Amino acid sequence: MRARQLGINIGLGTPGEFNAITDVPGVRVGHSTLCTEHDGKPVRTGVTLVQPRAGSAREKPCFAGCHVLNGNGDATGLEWIREAGLLTTPLAITNTHSVGVVRDALVAAEREQAGDTVYWCMPVVMETYDGLLNDIWGQHVGPAQVAEALADAHGGAVAEGPVGGGTGMICHEFKGGIGTASRRLAAEQGGWTVGALVQANHGMRRELRVDGYPVGRLLGEIESPFAERDTPGMGSIVVILATDAPLLPHQCQRLAQRASIGIARTGGGTEDASGDIFVAFATGNHDLPTADYGRKDLPFSTPLQMVNNDHISPLFLAAAEVVEEAIINALLAGQEMRCADGRRVPALEGEVLLEALKAQGWKPAR
Repeated sequence: MRARQLGINIGLGTPGEFNAITDVPGVRVGHSTLCTEHDGKPVRTGVTLVQPRAGSAREKPCFAGCHVLNGNGDATGLEWIREAGLLTTPLAITNTHSVGVVRDALVAAEREQAGDTVYWCMPVVMETYDGLLNDIWGQHVGPAQVAEALADAHGGAVAEGPVGGGTGMICHEFKGGIGTASRRLAAEQGGWTVGALVQANHGMRRELRVDGYPVGRLLGEIESPFAERDTPGMGSIVVILATDAPLLPHQCQRLAQRASIGIARTGGGTEDASGDIFVAFATGNHDLPTADYGRKDLPFSTPLQMVNNDHISPLFLAAAEVVEEAIINALLAGQEMRCADGRRVPALEGEVLLEALKAQGWKPAR
């Protein structure tokens, strides 16, 4: 069940066909999910991968920017985005202890595809912590899972909740994971699309807000995995924003910053122990130079387009809305799990959420 199926229409914008990041033309998403046991320990983890364009990201790079709201997390490849504003690889999301192996597997996949003509590759890999539901020290994610996520990458509907990198995540003390949403701007606003994909593993229940209503205050009777130990909000949230608008790198960074607003609207973004890292990319400029060096056939300059600042605010509004809705979709797609020590991580049932909303005066959108 997704938010809009329950009549919860976040914001004022219009979703794309699939209400997913894949509504941005060319964007594809793939998952590899591990949900098993090893030596008596639960293995609930995986990899989620976003490809910014159809075809090779190295041969068809796009502009990108990033933003860190709270740095209790890690990511590879962001320094080159900050420096050059270019995204030349897929983006991957996994658990905290698997960042390195996912990065290495993406490097190997790039070499297999491109051969020795490419002599460097800096993939973007982000993480959130799934150690309560997953044997994170076992480092069960490997090259096979990265290959599976690459092979699974497709457009259209995107699986949400406990899939891919989101398999073992907890959000606002409920089962969390992957969520996505999109907005398509009106023609008079440029007609572009903005999409988000989140891996939601953050937040305290009492702070949870849905469509502006503080429903978390009414959900305290539902069992919490943090009732007797650990700290709510000890995880993280990572966000990937995509658009087909012709944004320059500094504008992509500004778009990435707006993910903070969507997280704040749902009651997150205030925990010291949360790694809140965001990447935004824009595919509206084509024929950007490839990542190869030493080429003599490249021109000295490349014609570019950019959205004028007088028309960029609708993109910012869309970014805030899609992140807000993607988090709620991740929660509603959750499935109950238990930690290795037996603690229950409940799912946020749609009907329970609706009861809490109606108790505070909310009415379904017409």
